[in-house]
Amino acid sequence: MSAPETGSDEDYVYDGESGEWMPASELAAKQAEQNAVEVRDAVGNILSDGDQVTLIKDLTVKGAGKTLKQGTLIKSIRLTGDDQEIDCKHPGIKGLVLRAEFVRKR
Repeated sequence: MSAPETGSDEDYVYDGESGEWMPASELAAKQAEQNAVEVRDAVGNILSDGDQVTLIKDLTVKGAGKTLKQGTLIKSIRLTGDDQEIDCKHPGIKGLVLRAEFVRKR
């Protein structure tokens, strides 16, 4: 069986899951959507890159000797690819990674 002939220059690839030939870009988008990690905060809101979150309890930061208090606002989070961890910045603490269960979307 050969790939369908079309007027475009785009490569077609065989998708074993659906049993159809499709454009490579379409298959890549489909696979990326399936592999996307959904990160939820403590109350079930979906988090995304750039969101602001608030801490729901006091957290002692290991290695920094500081405690982040309940209600502390964390701006511009980044998702790490793990469904429970978010990467964020806070003054005086480099490389801060928080668990999603301790934050609430603002």
